[in-house]
Amino acid sequence: MAIPALDHSTTRYSLPHAYWMARAAGLAPLDRDAIEAQATAWGFDEVRHFESTHRMPFPIEDTQAYVMAGDRMIVAGFRGTEVLKIYDWLTDVDTPPVPGPANKGFVHYGFNQALQSVYPQLRDTVEELRTDGQSVWFTGHSLGGALAMLAGARWYFEEPRLLPDGVYTFGQPRTCERLLAGMHNKAFKGRCYRFVNNNDIVPHLPPEPVFTHVDSLRYFDADGGLHESLPLTARLLDRAKGLSADLFAPETDAIKDHHLANYLAAFEKNLANAV
Repeated sequence: MAIPALDHSTTRYSLPHAYWMARAAGLAPLDRDAIEAQATAWGFDEVRHFESTHRMPFPIEDTQAYVMAGDRMIVAGFRGTEVLKIYDWLTDVDTPPVPGPANKGFVHYGFNQALQSVYPQLRDTVEELRTDGQSVWFTGHSLGGALAMLAGARWYFEEPRLLPDGVYTFGQPRTCERLLAGMHNKAFKGRCYRFVNNNDIVPHLPPEPVFTHVDSLRYFDADGGLHESLPLTARLLDRAKGLSADLFAPETDAIKDHHLANYLAAFEKNLANAV
């Protein structure tokens, strides 16, 4: 089937909408003109850009995000980064957690600092542009997924009347500890979806037990099939299948599976197979 156009009226999960949120996550690394051109093509008439003005406490580029707004929908997207630029930082077990949104639970220090550098302006912009009760969505890939999850959490926990319509992340690292994850899962039930592509390494970082994931998982297997859940044994077998699929590839499967282009390819395969 042909991929449906982005539906600005949607307020709930669907496979096509998840695909478009992945596409929106992919806009975040682009330059301003490219973001604005694509947002206009998708029916959004307002675009704002955000970039941190101070040096981050870890070896990645400054935080970048954007907001695109139309008559019925507002999307905030956060830029990710390459695995090799954040791997050492994500595996550093000495990185301390800090209090989470509205002092609920704890979050990774680096994610908290990165989001804080742009969040106040982004929050004010969403509230300014939300002139007619438009739906609000947060999205991001990789590091951007962590920031999207935390931005949605801040938007709600700091002002409970502002529950986002959805938070969609792709290859998101572990972002918070269990207390905040539990509160987030309760508040965002049916609104937060965390996509993982087979052997993508980033969702396995930072290491447990300090940090954990929020619900709800959507998992692409080695053949691109999408699952809401997969038993542990089946998932281990599937990961082994992915590892053996192309032993001579220039990148490891764990890094290759993290690329947003491979998430999009998996989405497109599932949409093509949809009845």
